[in-house]
Amino acid sequence: MSQAAAAAVKNTAWTGHDTRLIVVALAGIALVVLLTAVVKIHPFLALLVGGLFVGVAGGIPADKLISTLTTGVGGVLGNVGVVVALGAMLGKLLVDSGGADRLVGAIVDRVGEKRAPWAMVLAAMVVGIPMFFEVGLVLMIPIIYLVWKRTGGSILRVGIPALAGLSILHGLIPPHPGPLVAISALHADLGTTLLLGVIVAIPTAVIAGPLYGTWIAGKVHPHPPESLARQYTLTEREDGETPSVWTTLSVILLPVAIMLAKTVVDVADDDAKSELHRVMDFIGDPIMALVIGVAYAALVLRFGRKQTSDIMGAALPPIAGILLIIGAGGGFKQMLVGTGIADSIGKAADHSHLSLLLLAWLIAVGIRLATGSATVATVTASGIIAPIAASGTGSGTSTALLALAVGSGSLFLSHVNDAGFWLVKEFFGMDVKQTFKSWSAMETILSSVSIVVILILGTVVH
Repeated sequence: MSQAAAAAVKNTAWTGHDTRLIVVALAGIALVVLLTAVVKIHPFLALLVGGLFVGVAGGIPADKLISTLTTGVGGVLGNVGVVVALGAMLGKLLVDSGGADRLVGAIVDRVGEKRAPWAMVLAAMVVGIPMFFEVGLVLMIPIIYLVWKRTGGSILRVGIPALAGLSILHGLIPPHPGPLVAISALHADLGTTLLLGVIVAIPTAVIAGPLYGTWIAGKVHPHPPESLARQYTLTEREDGETPSVWTTLSVILLPVAIMLAKTVVDVADDDAKSELHRVMDFIGDPIMALVIGVAYAALVLRFGRKQTSDIMGAALPPIAGILLIIGAGGGFKQMLVGTGIADSIGKAADHSHLSLLLLAWLIAVGIRLATGSATVATVTASGIIAPIAASGTGSGTSTALLALAVGSGSLFLSHVNDAGFWLVKEFFGMDVKQTFKSWSAMETILSSVSIVVILILGTVVH
């Protein structure tokens, strides 16, 4: 065993401080649920109050409480917030042009209303290949709304399959940041992890998407916000210049293609300082790719300058509340991270007598539940499990499957400390209870089914 591995494994003694951090995290989560579901306080304020409680009770110094909170809020809004705003503009341009409705009509006419959930999971997996979950969601929201209006019933029937397709890719498939970090930390082969990840993702997305989505749609009936419902309602163009299906597809897929091109360059070009690398790092960033996408949409959808400006401006007010809520969710998450709870969870799992694959999954699950971030769970769990794997424990375990087990655990039970929870809740017009029954349950199914498939693969892949 290396000195680094030995030190990492040795420093895992459970203390009373670790117990207190677990209790604080659970109490903070319970407080947010109580304030939103029972007291009916707005989620933005409830998350801020819950975050401050966690910070105080978790031992963060008083002079760092507000800076920790605002760091979390700013971190989310500085990235996800800009992405959501740009995605709303792009979606509004597509809908008002009539192109989105024509595309949805083509999809529904080709696959039929009964098979719409299957079309949605496939479309989401294609769109979600190179991009963060949140980016894929804002690109898919107009399509989800329009397919829902055409097919009727609960929006979850078509929404859950789309969410499942986006989420499983975010957790398991490179080039998403979590899987790439796990691959690097565990020295797994990128190609092997990608291949096995696809094998795991397909049956998992089918079970958690179309199958579960169809079932839960009969039990949960959300009421999407009227402002968004109006925003994603087709209005006839006065000039009659509805874009073709192919033009509409090009608008949706251009940001996807740009980000995918960046990934190809990252893999194919070893020189990180090359001119091509620097250019692709710039235009392949999700924010820049969406800026290019919005500019392209404004050009090819052929609105006048004033009309384009009006449409973009009208896209922003309906998402203002959503942005504040996901920002507060980021602040709550940062408070949990700042208390050091992730290390406590790693200690709790280190000395168990479980298979290495299951241990990696459980560590990621614990950190995901505590911090609310799939990426934080993957990064932290990979760092915890890497020295254990390097020490020789679980020899013969595929490092590619180990990376996938970490990614699988990072998806488990999204709840109130996850900005994605509030994003889905607000976009779909659900209350907290409905969001737990649909989105949180779907994430748990994704995680549980994928680890079962990984464990089965572990019996034949070494």
